[in-house]
Amino acid sequence: MEKLKSSRFTTFDIALVAALFAIGLLGTLTLYSAMQGSAPEGGMQPHQKQLIWWGLGLMGMLIVILIDYRHMEHYAYAIYACSLLLLVYVLVMGRTISGARRWIELGPVSFQPSELIKLTMTLALAKYFHHHVKQGRYNLFELVVPFLIFAVPFVLVLLEPDLGTAIVLGLLFFSIVLFFGLSQGSIIALIIGGIASLPLGWLNLKDYQKERVMTFLNPSEDPLGRGYHIIQSKIAIGSGGIWGKGFLHGTQTRLHFLPEQHTDFIFSAFAEQWGFAGCLLLLVGYLLVIFWAFNISSRAKNTFGMVVALGITFLFFWHVIINIGMCLGLLPVVGIPLPLFSYGGSFLLVMLLGVGLLLNIYIRRFIF
Repeated sequence: MEKLKSSRFTTFDIALVAALFAIGLLGTLTLYSAMQGSAPEGGMQPHQKQLIWWGLGLMGMLIVILIDYRHMEHYAYAIYACSLLLLVYVLVMGRTISGARRWIELGPVSFQPSELIKLTMTLALAKYFHHHVKQGRYNLFELVVPFLIFAVPFVLVLLEPDLGTAIVLGLLFFSIVLFFGLSQGSIIALIIGGIASLPLGWLNLKDYQKERVMTFLNPSEDPLGRGYHIIQSKIAIGSGGIWGKGFLHGTQTRLHFLPEQHTDFIFSAFAEQWGFAGCLLLLVGYLLVIFWAFNISSRAKNTFGMVVALGITFLFFWHVIINIGMCLGLLPVVGIPLPLFSYGGSFLLVMLLGVGLLLNIYIRRFIF
């Protein structure tokens, strides 16, 4: 009977892994349709580059699966420190695009260390909580070290500047901490401190970042300028109707009315072609992946594996929520990609490495 239950769970797991690659296939097809008629970058279309990154990501995922995740715990701080050095290197020697210094040139490709830090920070936090498990809730004084693990990359990423990634790091950190539990007094102190710091945070935003917030509040104020992205995104999503206009038949996408339709607003391009039904199917796929990852976290054999799986779960969750919220005009545009969907090699590689870690933890759930 126990063997039968295990077999059923394994089959269910394989189905959910298949859902991951189904999402990736839909993303590549949408990327192909979104960039029809555009000039190739360096002799290659974006969807062709994305396929190369898929190949690299799958190789990286396989390597991660083969290494027992419990051995990674010994080197978690070292891996985290290396990723911090890469962030520092970016600020000094990185490639600048549109006023942001975020990329390291690696021959014909560019890599963003700010994407990697999402994963390595999770490893470092997992190592800390693995060795500092507490019965009951934590207070703020007991979280000084985890806060520093979060704060250092947070500041470095803000200096690039990359507000979207900094927000994700913050959400990832506080999601993990709240999962472990905070005392009531600590939660109240954080809320008061957060509200009190809002004016200071606003004053330190770049002008274009302030414009994004104001545009979110009133996109119709400048429909041909700052509000253009959000308005065109809403038009694309609404024009898809229930069943969509069909693959390669989205007018907003095909005529390039929708800006950044292969990165930040790829969900809008997908919605126009596949409609509400396609979006619902895509969201179900993401929900399956998120619940699957959370289940792996709950079945991990130690705290390190639990926190790593939990962090990757939150990473998927917040990227999906923020990206779709941006496209619908429910959240400000902060440049957050859609997992396994948006164009971007660094983010795709990191997410596939995260999937590899999840499978690593899942495979070794019965090994003591």
